Amino acid sequence: MSNVIRICCLVTAMLCTLGLALATPSAPGAVVYFIGLKDGDTVKSPFVVRFGLSGMGIAPAGVENQPNTGHHHLLINAELDGDELKQPIPMDENHLHYGKGQTEAVLNLPAGTHTLQLVLGDWTHVPHEPPVLSDRITIKVE
Repeated sequence: MSNVIRICCLVTAMLCTLGLALATPSAPGAVVYFIGLKDGDTVKSPFVVRFGLSGMGIAPAGVENQPNTGHHHLLINAELDGDELKQPIPMDENHLHYGKGQTEAVLNLPAGTHTLQLVLGDWTHVPHEPPVLSDRITIKVE
């Protein structure tokens, strides 16, 4: 292996390690939760979901250097765990981003049983360290 390739591999490994070390810290005791919606509730679509947060503040995505802030992400019928909590949260129909700092949303889900979970993301959509996650709740949509 040439020295150039070895150096590139070493630099890449160092940058990956540095990225993990620079994870945005969450404030001690920070909690994200649903307001007015609890595990086992039955709702009619469309319905409003309100996001609660204590111990940290809300800042839009892309706003750098704002300690103890983040923005909401709503997981619908999805989970994040392990290494997924160290990467930007996906953006699709199961991972909704509220990067403008929204604290509520109107959902129009099909009838049936669904799980919901809130995740607070930093300015780059990466969960904080340690992650600030709500309890995962199950709701029934009529």
